[in-house]
Amino acid sequence: MNYLISIVLSGISVGGQYALIAIGYTMVYGILRLINFAHGDVFMVAGLMCIYISASMPMYITIPLVLILTVALGFFIERAAYKPLRAAPRMSVMISAIGVSYLLQNLATYVTGGQPMTYPFEKLSFLTRTVNIAGTPTKTVVIITPVLVILLVVLLTLLINHTKIGMAMRAVSKDFETSRLMGIKINSVISVTFVIGSLLAAVGSVLYFSTYTAVTPTIGALPGLKAFVAAVFGGIGSIPGAVIGAFIIGICETVIKALPSAWDVSVFSDAFTFALLIIILIFKPTGLFGEKTAEKV
Repeated sequence: MNYLISIVLSGISVGGQYALIAIGYTMVYGILRLINFAHGDVFMVAGLMCIYISASMPMYITIPLVLILTVALGFFIERAAYKPLRAAPRMSVMISAIGVSYLLQNLATYVTGGQPMTYPFEKLSFLTRTVNIAGTPTKTVVIITPVLVILLVVLLTLLINHTKIGMAMRAVSKDFETSRLMGIKINSVISVTFVIGSLLAAVGSVLYFSTYTAVTPTIGALPGLKAFVAAVFGGIGSIPGAVIGAFIIGICETVIKALPSAWDVSVFSDAFTFALLIIILIFKPTGLFGEKTAEKV
Protein backbone atom coordinates (compact mmCIF):
# COMPACT_ATOMS: atom_id res chain seq x y z
CA MET A 1 0.00 0.00 0.00
CA ASN A 2 2.82 2.41 0.87
CA TYR A 3 4.44 1.70 -2.48
CA LEU A 4 1.15 2.42 -4.29
CA ILE A 5 0.70 5.70 -2.41
CA SER A 6 4.26 6.68 -3.32
CA ILE A 7 3.63 5.97 -7.02
CA VAL A 8 0.36 7.94 -7.09
CA LEU A 9 1.88 10.92 -5.27
CA SER A 10 4.88 10.91 -7.59
CA GLY A 11 2.60 10.73 -10.64
CA ILE A 12 0.51 13.65 -9.41
CA SER A 13 3.69 15.66 -8.84
CA VAL A 14 5.04 14.92 -12.32
CA GLY A 15 1.64 15.73 -13.81
CA GLY A 16 1.58 19.04 -11.98
CA GLN A 17 4.97 19.98 -13.43
CA TYR A 18 3.73 19.12 -16.93
CA ALA A 19 0.56 21.12 -16.23
CA LEU A 20 2.50 24.33 -15.57
CA ILE A 21 4.15 24.02 -18.98
CA ALA A 22 0.94 22.88 -20.71
CA ILE A 23 -0.96 25.98 -19.60
CA GLY A 24 1.50 28.13 -21.56
CA TYR A 25 0.90 26.06 -24.70
CA THR A 26 -2.87 26.15 -24.39
CA MET A 27 -3.06 29.89 -23.63
CA VAL A 28 -0.90 30.88 -26.59
CA TYR A 29 -2.87 28.57 -28.87
CA GLY A 30 -6.14 29.96 -27.55
CA ILE A 31 -5.10 33.51 -28.46
CA LEU A 32 -2.93 33.09 -31.59
CA ARG A 33 -3.78 29.57 -32.81
CA LEU A 34 -0.01 29.04 -32.61
CA ILE A 35 1.96 26.16 -31.12
CA ASN A 36 4.87 27.87 -29.38
CA PHE A 37 7.54 25.21 -29.94
CA ALA A 38 10.07 27.33 -28.03
CA HIS A 39 8.11 27.02 -24.79
CA GLY A 40 9.94 23.88 -23.62
CA ASP A 41 13.25 25.64 -24.21
CA VAL A 42 12.15 28.63 -22.12
CA PHE A 43 11.61 26.05 -19.36
CA MET A 44 15.19 24.80 -19.92
CA VAL A 45 16.67 28.32 -19.91
CA ALA A 46 14.96 29.01 -16.58
CA GLY A 47 16.78 25.98 -15.16
CA LEU A 48 20.16 27.19 -16.44
CA MET A 49 19.59 30.71 -15.13
CA CYS A 50 18.85 29.31 -11.69
CA ILE A 51 22.15 27.38 -11.75
CA TYR A 52 24.27 30.38 -12.68
CA ILE A 53 22.51 32.96 -10.50
CA SER A 54 22.46 30.71 -7.42
CA ALA A 55 26.25 30.41 -7.62
CA SER A 56 26.56 33.95 -6.29
CA MET A 57 23.19 34.67 -4.67
CA PRO A 58 20.99 32.99 -2.04
CA MET A 59 17.91 31.10 -3.26
CA TYR A 60 15.42 33.59 -1.82
CA ILE A 61 16.86 36.13 -4.29
CA THR A 62 17.65 33.64 -7.07
CA ILE A 63 14.14 32.24 -7.51
CA PRO A 64 12.33 35.62 -7.86
CA LEU A 65 15.10 36.82 -10.18
CA VAL A 66 14.78 33.69 -12.34
CA LEU A 67 11.00 34.23 -12.55
CA ILE A 68 11.49 37.85 -13.62
CA LEU A 69 14.17 37.01 -16.21
CA THR A 70 12.11 34.15 -17.65
CA VAL A 71 9.12 36.45 -18.00
CA ALA A 72 11.37 38.99 -19.75
CA LEU A 73 12.63 36.23 -22.07
CA GLY A 74 9.08 35.20 -22.99
CA PHE A 75 8.15 38.83 -23.62
CA PHE A 76 11.24 39.36 -25.79
CA ILE A 77 10.59 36.20 -27.82
CA GLU A 78 7.03 37.31 -28.56
CA ARG A 79 8.07 40.82 -29.60
CA ALA A 80 11.11 39.75 -31.65
CA ALA A 81 9.95 36.51 -33.28
CA TYR A 82 6.14 36.57 -33.41
CA LYS A 83 4.91 40.17 -33.45
CA PRO A 84 6.58 41.04 -36.81
CA LEU A 85 4.78 38.02 -38.34
CA ARG A 86 1.32 38.92 -37.06
CA ALA A 87 -0.09 39.24 -40.59
CA ALA A 88 2.05 36.44 -42.09
CA PRO A 89 0.75 32.96 -42.95
CA ARG A 90 0.47 30.64 -39.96
CA MET A 91 3.20 28.39 -41.36
CA SER A 92 5.69 31.27 -41.25
CA VAL A 93 4.99 31.85 -37.56
CA MET A 94 5.38 28.13 -36.83
CA ILE A 95 8.75 28.07 -38.61
CA SER A 96 9.78 31.10 -36.56
CA ALA A 97 8.81 29.23 -33.35
CA ILE A 98 10.94 26.25 -34.37
CA GLY A 99 13.82 28.63 -35.16
CA VAL A 100 13.58 30.24 -31.71
CA SER A 101 13.63 26.77 -30.14
CA TYR A 102 16.86 25.81 -31.90
CA LEU A 103 18.37 29.23 -31.17
CA LEU A 104 17.79 28.79 -27.44
CA GLN A 105 19.20 25.26 -27.52
CA ASN A 106 22.31 26.40 -29.38
CA LEU A 107 22.85 29.37 -27.08
CA ALA A 108 22.57 27.01 -24.11
CA THR A 109 25.08 24.65 -25.74
CA TYR A 110 27.48 27.57 -26.28
CA VAL A 111 27.18 28.74 -22.68
CA THR A 112 27.45 25.31 -21.05
CA GLY A 113 29.76 23.67 -23.58
CA GLY A 114 27.07 21.02 -24.06
CA GLN A 115 27.80 19.53 -20.63
CA PRO A 116 25.07 18.59 -18.12
CA MET A 117 24.85 21.25 -15.42
CA THR A 118 23.99 20.24 -11.86
CA TYR A 119 20.95 22.02 -10.46
CA PRO A 120 21.45 23.51 -6.98
CA PHE A 121 18.85 21.20 -5.44
CA GLU A 122 20.80 21.04 -2.18
CA LYS A 123 19.93 24.72 -1.66
CA LEU A 124 16.22 23.96 -2.10
CA SER A 125 15.89 22.14 1.21
CA PHE A 126 12.26 23.21 1.55
CA LEU A 127 11.52 21.17 -1.60
CA THR A 128 13.88 18.24 -1.17
CA ARG A 129 13.46 17.32 2.48
CA THR A 130 11.65 14.05 3.20
CA VAL A 131 8.26 13.91 4.93
CA ASN A 132 5.93 11.02 5.78
CA ILE A 133 2.51 10.81 4.14
CA ALA A 134 0.36 7.93 5.46
CA GLY A 135 3.56 6.24 6.56
CA THR A 136 5.17 6.71 3.13
CA PRO A 137 8.38 8.78 2.96
CA THR A 138 8.29 11.30 0.13
CA LYS A 139 9.86 14.64 -0.79
CA THR A 140 8.05 17.86 0.01
CA VAL A 141 8.13 18.86 -3.68
CA VAL A 142 5.75 15.96 -4.37
CA ILE A 143 3.26 17.47 -1.91
CA ILE A 144 3.83 21.12 -2.82
CA THR A 145 3.51 20.67 -6.60
CA PRO A 146 -0.20 19.75 -6.91
CA VAL A 147 -1.19 22.29 -4.25
CA LEU A 148 0.77 25.04 -6.02
CA VAL A 149 -0.65 24.04 -9.42
CA ILE A 150 -4.23 24.19 -8.15
CA LEU A 151 -3.57 27.57 -6.49
CA LEU A 152 -2.04 29.01 -9.66
CA VAL A 153 -4.88 27.67 -11.83
CA VAL A 154 -7.46 29.23 -9.49
CA LEU A 155 -5.63 32.58 -9.61
CA LEU A 156 -5.34 32.35 -13.39
CA THR A 157 -9.04 31.53 -13.70
CA LEU A 158 -9.92 34.53 -11.54
CA LEU A 159 -7.66 36.71 -13.70
CA ILE A 160 -9.32 35.53 -16.91
CA ASN A 161 -12.90 35.72 -15.66
CA HIS A 162 -12.86 38.81 -13.42
CA THR A 163 -10.35 41.32 -14.80
CA LYS A 164 -10.28 43.66 -17.75
CA ILE A 165 -7.23 42.00 -19.32
CA GLY A 166 -8.87 38.61 -18.79
CA MET A 167 -11.99 39.80 -20.59
CA ALA A 168 -9.79 41.02 -23.43
CA MET A 169 -8.02 37.65 -23.60
CA ARG A 170 -11.35 35.83 -23.83
CA ALA A 171 -12.54 38.20 -26.56
CA VAL A 172 -9.36 37.77 -28.61
CA SER A 173 -9.53 33.98 -28.26
CA LYS A 174 -13.08 34.03 -29.66
CA ASP A 175 -12.55 36.44 -32.55
CA PHE A 176 -9.16 38.01 -33.21
CA GLU A 177 -10.19 40.51 -35.92
CA THR A 178 -13.42 41.66 -34.30
CA SER A 179 -11.54 42.27 -31.04
CA ARG A 180 -9.10 44.50 -32.90
CA LEU A 181 -11.97 46.47 -34.44
CA MET A 182 -13.57 46.89 -31.00
CA GLY A 183 -10.46 48.70 -29.76
CA ILE A 184 -8.80 45.90 -27.80
CA LYS A 185 -5.01 46.27 -27.73
CA ILE A 186 -4.15 42.97 -29.36
CA ASN A 187 -0.39 43.28 -28.88
CA SER A 188 -0.77 43.92 -25.16
CA VAL A 189 -3.08 40.91 -24.75
CA ILE A 190 -0.66 38.63 -26.59
CA SER A 191 2.30 39.91 -24.55
CA VAL A 192 0.44 39.25 -21.28
CA THR A 193 -0.34 35.73 -22.50
CA PHE A 194 3.35 35.03 -23.16
CA VAL A 195 4.32 36.59 -19.82
CA ILE A 196 1.91 34.33 -17.90
CA GLY A 197 3.02 31.25 -19.84
CA SER A 198 6.70 32.01 -19.23
CA LEU A 199 6.11 32.64 -15.52
CA LEU A 200 4.38 29.27 -15.11
CA ALA A 201 7.16 27.55 -17.08
CA ALA A 202 9.74 29.06 -14.71
CA VAL A 203 7.79 27.82 -11.67
CA GLY A 204 7.55 24.39 -13.28
CA SER A 205 11.29 24.49 -13.92
CA VAL A 206 12.11 24.99 -10.23
CA LEU A 207 9.84 22.10 -9.24
CA TYR A 208 11.02 19.78 -12.04
CA PHE A 209 14.76 20.26 -11.60
CA SER A 210 14.58 19.87 -7.83
CA THR A 211 13.93 16.20 -8.68
CA TYR A 212 15.72 15.77 -12.04
CA THR A 213 18.92 17.53 -11.09
CA ALA A 214 20.85 17.69 -14.41
CA VAL A 215 20.11 20.47 -16.91
CA THR A 216 21.18 20.01 -20.54
CA PRO A 217 20.49 22.23 -23.58
CA THR A 218 17.91 19.77 -24.94
CA ILE A 219 16.24 18.75 -21.69
CA GLY A 220 13.23 21.00 -22.32
CA ALA A 221 12.25 19.09 -25.46
CA LEU A 222 10.64 16.01 -23.90
CA PRO A 223 8.78 17.73 -21.02
CA GLY A 224 7.68 20.34 -23.56
CA LEU A 225 6.35 17.66 -25.91
CA LYS A 226 4.56 15.88 -23.08
CA ALA A 227 3.04 19.15 -21.90
CA PHE A 228 1.90 19.84 -25.47
CA VAL A 229 0.37 16.36 -25.61
CA ALA A 230 -1.38 17.09 -22.29
CA ALA A 231 -2.78 20.33 -23.73
CA VAL A 232 -4.08 18.54 -26.84
CA PHE A 233 -5.28 15.59 -24.76
CA GLY A 234 -7.36 17.86 -22.51
CA GLY A 235 -8.54 20.02 -25.41
CA ILE A 236 -6.08 22.65 -26.51
CA GLY A 237 -7.34 26.10 -25.62
CA SER A 238 -8.89 24.80 -22.37
CA ILE A 239 -6.86 25.52 -19.22
CA PRO A 240 -8.70 22.98 -17.02
CA GLY A 241 -8.35 20.46 -19.84
CA ALA A 242 -4.59 21.01 -20.03
CA VAL A 243 -4.22 20.55 -16.26
CA ILE A 244 -6.34 17.40 -16.12
CA GLY A 245 -4.59 15.98 -19.18
CA ALA A 246 -1.20 16.65 -17.58
CA PHE A 247 -2.18 14.91 -14.33
CA ILE A 248 -3.47 11.86 -16.25
CA ILE A 249 -0.27 11.64 -18.30
CA GLY A 250 1.95 12.11 -15.23
CA ILE A 251 0.20 9.37 -13.26
CA CYS A 252 0.15 6.92 -16.20
CA GLU A 253 3.83 7.55 -16.94
CA THR A 254 4.83 6.98 -13.31
CA VAL A 255 2.76 3.79 -13.04
CA ILE A 256 4.39 2.34 -16.17
CA LYS A 257 7.88 3.13 -14.84
CA ALA A 258 6.98 1.44 -11.55
CA LEU A 259 5.79 -1.83 -13.11
CA PRO A 260 7.89 -4.92 -12.27
CA SER A 261 11.20 -5.04 -14.17
CA ALA A 262 10.34 -8.56 -15.30
CA TRP A 263 7.69 -7.04 -17.57
CA ASP A 264 10.34 -4.78 -19.13
CA VAL A 265 7.84 -2.10 -20.21
CA SER A 266 9.28 0.96 -18.44
CA VAL A 267 11.16 1.84 -21.62
CA PHE A 268 7.77 2.55 -23.22
CA SER A 269 6.71 5.16 -20.64
CA ASP A 270 7.40 8.03 -23.04
CA ALA A 271 5.86 6.24 -26.03
CA PHE A 272 2.71 5.57 -24.01
CA THR A 273 2.06 9.32 -23.75
CA PHE A 274 1.85 9.68 -27.52
CA ALA A 275 -0.02 6.41 -28.00
CA LEU A 276 -2.64 7.62 -25.52
CA LEU A 277 -2.93 10.88 -27.47
CA ILE A 278 -3.54 9.01 -30.74
CA ILE A 279 -6.27 6.89 -29.13
CA ILE A 280 -8.01 9.94 -27.65
CA LEU A 281 -7.87 11.90 -30.91
CA ILE A 282 -9.33 8.98 -32.86
CA PHE A 283 -12.43 8.94 -30.68
CA LYS A 284 -12.53 12.62 -29.65
CA PRO A 285 -10.54 14.81 -32.05
CA THR A 286 -11.03 17.99 -29.99
CA GLY A 287 -9.66 16.39 -26.82
CA LEU A 288 -11.49 15.75 -23.57
CA PHE A 289 -12.71 19.32 -23.01
CA GLY A 290 -12.15 20.91 -26.41
CA GLU A 291 -14.95 22.74 -28.16
CA LYS A 292 -15.97 21.98 -31.71
CA THR A 293 -15.33 24.93 -34.02
CA ALA A 294 -17.30 25.54 -37.16
CA GLU A 295 -15.40 27.11 -40.04
CA LYS A 296 -17.29 29.49 -42.28
CA VAL A 297 -16.95 28.85 -46.00
